[in-house]
Amino acid sequence: MFHVITGGSGSGKSEYAENLVLSAGEGERIYIATMIPYGEEGRQRVERHRKLRAQKRFRTVECYTGLENADIPPGGIVLLECMSNLTANEMYEPDGAHERTAEAILRGVDRLRARAKHLFVVTNEVFSDGLAYDEETMRYIACLGAVNCALAQRADAVTEVVYGIPVKVK
Repeated sequence: MFHVITGGSGSGKSEYAENLVLSAGEGERIYIATMIPYGEEGRQRVERHRKLRAQKRFRTVECYTGLENADIPPGGIVLLECMSNLTANEMYEPDGAHERTAEAILRGVDRLRARAKHLFVVTNEVFSDGLAYDEETMRYIACLGAVNCALAQRADAVTEVVYGIPVKVK
């Protein structure tokens, strides 16, 4: 089962995705963390989230770039959070895929799908605010949009979480 969960900031998508993992049956729970912990505040946030996930028996795998190289055992229940961070990392980090970001991410997701019993991917809805952005931000938004569309096509299920309410899209 491959399930994409999307929603705006603070929508409840992360909690919804974690609950899906908890109800997915037996298997090692693996959380692929994509946020680079910049500064003390970032490190504290990561540590707080890691402690919360440990109570839910997640093993955390940090993967900021190179998703296809993530060390994931076969048959696990995988939660990748979050696609928007991974896309930015691949585009802008020195060891990222840069102009080949979408292709690198999709290869990584395909590898995870082949290995995992269940794969849940959290992404952000960043396309509907109607604001005009600078050229580089628009390039990022276009890339994330292309990745999200490709993920939705590959997925067995797609859910948008709106104000804490899951809305089935596919």
